[in-house]
Amino acid sequence: MTKKMPGKLEAVADEQMMKNALGEEGFDELCQPPNAEVPEDHPLWPKIRDAIREVYDPEIPVNVYELGLIYKVEIADEKDGAHDVDIKMTLTSPGCPVAQEMPGWIQGAVFEVKGVGDVDVEIIWEPTWDPSMMAETAKMQLNMFM
Repeated sequence: MTKKMPGKLEAVADEQMMKNALGEEGFDELCQPPNAEVPEDHPLWPKIRDAIREVYDPEIPVNVYELGLIYKVEIADEKDGAHDVDIKMTLTSPGCPVAQEMPGWIQGAVFEVKGVGDVDVEIIWEPTWDPSMMAETAKMQLNMFM
């Protein structure tokens, strides 16, 4: 069943089917976009990643993280009990109809993570996004086998 909300699209059955087929550990590994620079060793990263994975491109039924739109995430040292987060992302094309809204959706999702302070989301265009930047799970969901 697919449920659509502003900035979110849940494809619960597809994700659950892949988890069942691959196992939780194999699924997690295939969810990683090949080019994303992320702080995997930071204790907040799994929660931030999960928050970002709740935001979906409204035209493509895949979350923005697995789609490969998140290029870089930096988590600053703790200050006043919170960590500021800086996110560099792109869009599938410069003409994306939600170009103005999507950074706010991501900012709002990450801001809700306990321990996060300020969240800055910047759209960048280099390198240009292409389908090779998608995680394997995104390619499976879209029946794109490269």
